[in-house]
Amino acid sequence: MELKKDINAVSIDMLLIVHSEKRRAAQGTHSDQQADPSALLQRRGGFQGIGNGVRRWQKLEGNDLHGTQLTVEVHPRDAMPQLLKKFSLAKRLQGDKNGNTRPRQPGGKDAHAYPWDRSSLKSMSLDLRQFEKLDLHASQVTAKSGLDELVSDLLQEAHTDLERVRAIWIWICHHIEYDIAAAQEKDRQAFKPTDILRTQKTNCDGYAGLFERMCRIAGVQCMTVPGYSKGFGYQTGQSFSGEFDHAWNAVYLEGRWHLVDSTWGSGLVDTTTSKFTFLYNEFYFLTHPALFIEDHFPDNKNWQLLKPPQSLRQFENNMYHKSEFYNKGMLSAHPETSMIRTVNGKATVTIESCAPTLFMFMLNGKQEHGLLSLRKNGMKLEVYPPTMGTHKLQIFAKGNSDIYSSVLEYTLKCNYVDMGVRLPAELHQPVGPSWFSEQMGIMKPSHPDPIIHTSDGRCSISFSVEEGINVLASLHGDDGPITEETQRRYIFQLHWEKRTELKVQLPHAGKFALKIFVKKRQEPGNYIFVFNYLLCCANTKVNWPMFPESFGNWGQDNELLEPLSGVLPANRNIPFKLKLHGIAKVLVKGQDTWPLTLNHEGYWEGSCSTAGCQEVYVMVLENANHNFYSYILKYKVNAQ
Repeated sequence: MELKKDINAVSIDMLLIVHSEKRRAAQGTHSDQQADPSALLQRRGGFQGIGNGVRRWQKLEGNDLHGTQLTVEVHPRDAMPQLLKKFSLAKRLQGDKNGNTRPRQPGGKDAHAYPWDRSSLKSMSLDLRQFEKLDLHASQVTAKSGLDELVSDLLQEAHTDLERVRAIWIWICHHIEYDIAAAQEKDRQAFKPTDILRTQKTNCDGYAGLFERMCRIAGVQCMTVPGYSKGFGYQTGQSFSGEFDHAWNAVYLEGRWHLVDSTWGSGLVDTTTSKFTFLYNEFYFLTHPALFIEDHFPDNKNWQLLKPPQSLRQFENNMYHKSEFYNKGMLSAHPETSMIRTVNGKATVTIESCAPTLFMFMLNGKQEHGLLSLRKNGMKLEVYPPTMGTHKLQIFAKGNSDIYSSVLEYTLKCNYVDMGVRLPAELHQPVGPSWFSEQMGIMKPSHPDPIIHTSDGRCSISFSVEEGINVLASLHGDDGPITEETQRRYIFQLHWEKRTELKVQLPHAGKFALKIFVKKRQEPGNYIFVFNYLLCCANTKVNWPMFPESFGNWGQDNELLEPLSGVLPANRNIPFKLKLHGIAKVLVKGQDTWPLTLNHEGYWEGSCSTAGCQEVYVMVLENANHNFYSYILKYKVNAQ
């Protein structure tokens, strides 16, 4: 049985009471559980975003409110009642000057097949390039004294309903500032379209109301939709009850309804400074319903435009992908639940993307305790929480800009810590070679896996290096080496047959991060970090010395065979053998000076006594006509 009753003078407060009764009947909530409408800012894509509570239904112009219609569907006791609210101008009830009648509610033909099929982020086929001229025009139109004149100017480049909606969307997103004061002061009225036009500020109620009014003037059916949102302050798995905290719009195009949120499309609010920044977000224009439901839950389930619709419980429990997840080309993430329980102290997350993408993560606000490896179609992350309990895991992705944006958040539940999997604090991301290291000039690595185990504390890693690229490597462990010099002295770099080789000797057992940097020789600036390996050694007898210190004149193609240890024994005769290119003479200087000779294989050979000296240098004369030698290697001599 359906009961309908027209109410000509019903107050807004009375309607809210009716709605509150409906919500309590449906969910068993209490009036004292209503959400605080002052918590109104949301984080979108790694920054502070925008949102606001719907504390009162949209306030219309004072002398325009002539009638209100309230429709209530009555269902059996155990079914969830649906309250369909519609506030409209009297002239809209009769049909406006453009011939529009009051918009119908969405029906079955409006529901999209669920789930998202990955073909598009939009609810209709769009080529955004078709809007380039329209978007430029709409973004540059200045505010007028009245809405009719403004909409008229906006529609000069618009010829279809879709283009009319697009022009209005672009103008609002680029001209209306989020009013933080209105979001925090319950009694402040920032809802009226004329006030919004004058101040160019409002909250989410005002954004939605202005969008609806401008669409109606343009002859496009549009409705404001209230509901819950996963905005600022949202906690994974939290429950929603009481007063709705957000409002958005539905527009009727090409025979069915589509969803937009101009509040979240316009910009960001930094709660630390309480300042709004315009930052356009295309994602919330005609968003596919299967994606829109991730952070928007409407009052009326029909406005989900989904078949079947989700329940509020599903909305609360479902994995939440931020808009930047889709904006940056992410397709899926596993596990598909926002709560992860570790297995043997480890949690694994994988993301699939439609193009190579750079990622990073933070566990409890730090880039530690995880191994993130890049793949051409996404990434794999293994996290090892350092303590038992609950941990916050954030994953960020980098698109075409230099900014990493937050795309996912997980809550980790850890009931066991594997103390044997302690990772170096300096193990940064990513680990292991990938498409990115190839892009930076490092190719065909001898070790494609990110983890290298060594039983004797030594390893040799090689790879091809693109012409004109210099490579720098350093070794980092939690208990040494600790200075910038010693971080490089346990690595000796060689070049042969167009490949670079890194000989590594560990100072002791443990886990180390071997960082690799590159720099174009002809370009100024610093070396750029590319990736690192995790080196693991369990042999407690390992105690390798440093390699000799090399200087700037040590050429890219030089090769050192002996001695490799940077610390030489005292009072010994030490053999030297190395290959140097373009050198006229070579000598070794300790207490005395010993020349090296060039053999038929191209190696400089000889020996030097360490008696009576603390340091030994290898020196070269680059040209026979020169009269000065350059230092290329330095060794220390053990005290007697």
